[in-house]
Amino acid sequence: MPGNKFLATADVAAWLGELSKTMRVFAPRTEGQAVVYREFDAAKGLELGRKPTESAKHVLFPRSEELLSFSYQRPPFGAPAKEGEAQSPEAEVSQVKVRMPADPAPTVIFGMLGCDAGGVTTFDPVYDGNKFKDVYYLKKRQATVFIVRACAEVLSTCFCNWVGGDPANTKNADVLATQLADGWLLQAVTERGEKVLASPLLKDAPATADGEAAAIHDNARKSLGEAPSLDGIDAALFTLFSDNDFWHKESAACLACGTCTYLCPTCHCFSITDETSARNGVRLRSWDTCMAALYTLETSGHNPRAVKAARLRNRVGHKFAYFLRNNDGQISCCGCGRCIKSCPSSVDIRQIVKDALVQAASVAPPPPPPQPAAAPAPAAAPTKGKGRKEKANG
Repeated sequence: MPGNKFLATADVAAWLGELSKTMRVFAPRTEGQAVVYREFDAAKGLELGRKPTESAKHVLFPRSEELLSFSYQRPPFGAPAKEGEAQSPEAEVSQVKVRMPADPAPTVIFGMLGCDAGGVTTFDPVYDGNKFKDVYYLKKRQATVFIVRACAEVLSTCFCNWVGGDPANTKNADVLATQLADGWLLQAVTERGEKVLASPLLKDAPATADGEAAAIHDNARKSLGEAPSLDGIDAALFTLFSDNDFWHKESAACLACGTCTYLCPTCHCFSITDETSARNGVRLRSWDTCMAALYTLETSGHNPRAVKAARLRNRVGHKFAYFLRNNDGQISCCGCGRCIKSCPSSVDIRQIVKDALVQAASVAPPPPPPQPAAAPAPAAAPTKGKGRKEKANG
């Protein structure tokens, strides 16, 4: 890779405007009290001083997206057959015309956090698996450049270091951007990142920039504190699967509102619906939440997770047990802390995980199964000579 680049603070908007001429550019900005990712608009400004309220996952996995559109095409009811042709039943059979959506345009996300980029690590094995490929996700993934912003400060709700993350995470990043005193140090991580840095607005980084950025990264790591060991968390959650008292206690404050799942960078559940009007329709994929009672409601009326305790158990279990065992030890949580920060009743997934480790350790292991009684030793077999003698005497 070529040398690192430097972008003056005053030139950030101009550079994003330059990129937006050939790409869709998403960047964080303030809307009301929230910081959200939207397509860049210089008139609406940028917000690079606060942690975004949401993640940027909707760029790759939209809240609601068109999978296809369709229309039924058939002759009007009672239309006469052409002259010389008999009316056939097939003439009234509907023909369905299906149209696929256009391929996504080249896209860049500027200022996504390291934890958000880490969340993509959860999506990739789900939608780019060995058995199944999701072309909608993959096309967006391949068309999108991630400019990841290193965290200069961390919040009390951040815990990316618990799950293998880092305030200056470069995993899945194409460019790592660190805000210095008077501008941004931009470090290309991939060839795609190198291409978006080819602008006259970007200058070669000064010799002191690397050291300044490294100090910022180290300070953020220290602010996170020491991460506890999560070894055995999957086994602990499986041990507590049937401990209803534990899950009712942990979910007592939960309102089952779903805020945690909608703000989570790694949650990827969806539902599919066909919306129709007359002879036209569209098939939509929309975000869903496992914290809602309707999520598992069956047509029969039975709901295997009717109570919120069971739904919270599923959410925590999926992130720290099921996904982990299905994906080579990878935890399906990026430690962004949004579910903690925005929870209206202060449910803390970190505390649930720690409680699970403590509770599972206190559960006495089941006694070993009883061993079958030893069979009596067989009598010694007579020697051949003795046997012949006895037979002869008999």
